[in-house]
Amino acid sequence: MAKNLYITSINAESGKSAIALGMMELLLRDIRKVGFFRPIINPTTPGERDHDIDLILSHFYLGLQYTDTYAVTLNEAKHYINSGRQNELMEIILTKYQQLEDQCNFVLCEGTDFKAGHESFNFDIDAAIAANFSSPAIIVSNASESSVDEVASLSQLALDSLREKSVDTMGVIVNKARVEDKEAILEALQKRVSLPDGLFYVIPDEPTLSNPTMHDVKKYLNAEVLYGKSELGKRINGYIIAAMRVENFLNYIKDDNLVVTASDRSDVILGALASRLSSAYPDISGILLTGGQVPPPSIKRLIEGWVGLPVPIILVQDSTFPTVSALHDLRGSIDPDNPQKIASALGVFEANVETSELKEKLISRKSTRVTPQMFEYKLIREAKKHQQHIVLPEGVSERILLAADILLRRNVCSITLLGREEEIGTRISKLGLDLDGVNIINPERSPQFEEYVLDFYEMRKDKGVTMDMACDFMADVTYWGTMMIHKNVADGMVSGSINTTAHTIRPAFQIIKTVPGFSIVSSVFLMCLKDRVLVFGDCAINPNPSAEQLSEIAIASADTAKLFGITPRVAMLSYSTGSSGKGAEVEKVISATKLANTKRPDLLIEGPIQYDAAIDPAVAKTKLPKSKVAGKATVFIFPDLNTGNNTYKAVQRASVDSLAIGPILQGLKKPVNDLSRGCTVHDIVNTVAITAIQAYASKSTTEK
Repeated sequence: MAKNLYITSINAESGKSAIALGMMELLLRDIRKVGFFRPIINPTTPGERDHDIDLILSHFYLGLQYTDTYAVTLNEAKHYINSGRQNELMEIILTKYQQLEDQCNFVLCEGTDFKAGHESFNFDIDAAIAANFSSPAIIVSNASESSVDEVASLSQLALDSLREKSVDTMGVIVNKARVEDKEAILEALQKRVSLPDGLFYVIPDEPTLSNPTMHDVKKYLNAEVLYGKSELGKRINGYIIAAMRVENFLNYIKDDNLVVTASDRSDVILGALASRLSSAYPDISGILLTGGQVPPPSIKRLIEGWVGLPVPIILVQDSTFPTVSALHDLRGSIDPDNPQKIASALGVFEANVETSELKEKLISRKSTRVTPQMFEYKLIREAKKHQQHIVLPEGVSERILLAADILLRRNVCSITLLGREEEIGTRISKLGLDLDGVNIINPERSPQFEEYVLDFYEMRKDKGVTMDMACDFMADVTYWGTMMIHKNVADGMVSGSINTTAHTIRPAFQIIKTVPGFSIVSSVFLMCLKDRVLVFGDCAINPNPSAEQLSEIAIASADTAKLFGITPRVAMLSYSTGSSGKGAEVEKVISATKLANTKRPDLLIEGPIQYDAAIDPAVAKTKLPKSKVAGKATVFIFPDLNTGNNTYKAVQRASVDSLAIGPILQGLKKPVNDLSRGCTVHDIVNTVAITAIQAYASKSTTEK
């Protein structure tokens, strides 16, 4: 397999950072440890960190130190070259690169940042470095200001330069192309660039990536944030200079405009803020004050008393004209603290680059080890394949909304949010999210409300449910979401960021019910360790399962393991291994193991067995030398909730590299999954992806 890949660009502002994000995600799907390396960085101020290194390290958690990921600055490189010490420069770069390569299975390298007028100089450096690394290369170009002919010609020139240095070029990615030119550029590359079996991709310009955010403006102009620091992620789609009277200025506001005005124009400030809170006017992105004056005390008091200020207000010292002139040169960047832009960049990359084709060129074989990052990427990839419909009852939760935004940007699944439309819409606007593709339902206003009430009444009237009670139940978003699954309107549900586990699961017991042959619902955690993924069950639902129930948990957990690409070797855990111990708890595990083996002779199930004998080959060799499970178990079944819950938390906390995904519910006819009330947005995204995978699997099982 290839050991590295070098991303180099032809011209300035090529968007290499977006390509690097997409490439890194692709690599981490199949390679255990991937490094990121920039031979030459170009900080603009002393002590400034490289943007792309920070972006990659913060998003992918590669476990690398910042200083491991670059060799020299551009000024240092120029000094060596201008003084005739090119060989010394290359030795420094190679030494630093080798140190990183020794830690990794693969290294993704990103070339220098081009500045207008220095393209040839920088490209020659990149070509020499790629040659000395023995690295295949991908050429990236910016087509935003080039014709189709110019793009093809520049690509051929770059290819010729790389060939002169004996660099193996894999392909060309043309970035920021005009949408109408995409097919023409692709055809020109295929016909005019001499690269047999080469890969050619064209990525259209995406305004959400190229347009700056308020954070970009603040950083670029070194502005002071007066108000709304948490809202700096808002995207800007144009500028409006507010020099008119307020009643005239308001007529020129457009969506996502940045309002630029002199800092003594209190009337404009208040008018702009009022417009943002009015549904009659487009939503501005923020307010930029020029001239260096803070608002007077009365205006400050008014603004500071405005609960939930919807836009940031920033201040610069320069006057309006030089400030606006500077803004015309500002370009958007993908910042590490902007998950929306990162998700958009990854989505655009996946939509325009044939990742399977690219992977075949890079990797001839896969690593047998699985890292947490790899596993998470595989979850997202698998969920995207079949586009299931997931309902999220807690539509008013900010974490749910942030997760929904990421899921939609990544095209993981379709989503329905439940709750009052006005409240959800207000929260979406406040968070600055793009949830145009989401469906929002208020159960009590739904045309299906009476139908759902009647269905639930018929389903539960033998249990004492009256029509009035059925109305109350269906007004509850969790019951409504569960009924959507029952009626095949949705494929799965995720809840629990606000509600309790009991409130999430109870409707599923009453409406969806368990799979035939199962009497209980149980749970597993997917324990992503440093180099493998294990399944732990049941760590969240059943306090003290009987032998029969324990056998069901073992079988369900083995099937869950299969669903997520884990070969099930089931260890029925106890304080005894084999016949070494006695007691009621051991007897329960012995009985459960026999029942499970009888029900599913196709599975490898061993018990009773201690945890160390199940996971450690050396211990297994002593305690159960002939076992097909001992020492290599992948599914661990705990005898009770006390043991399971404590063990999964201990294992999770014992290693900084581990990740526990779950609980994942199993045993239901259709998937419902519970979130911890302390869950993160990242947890929600993973759980929704898991639910989508379960949903498709449950359909496939039903069809069989």
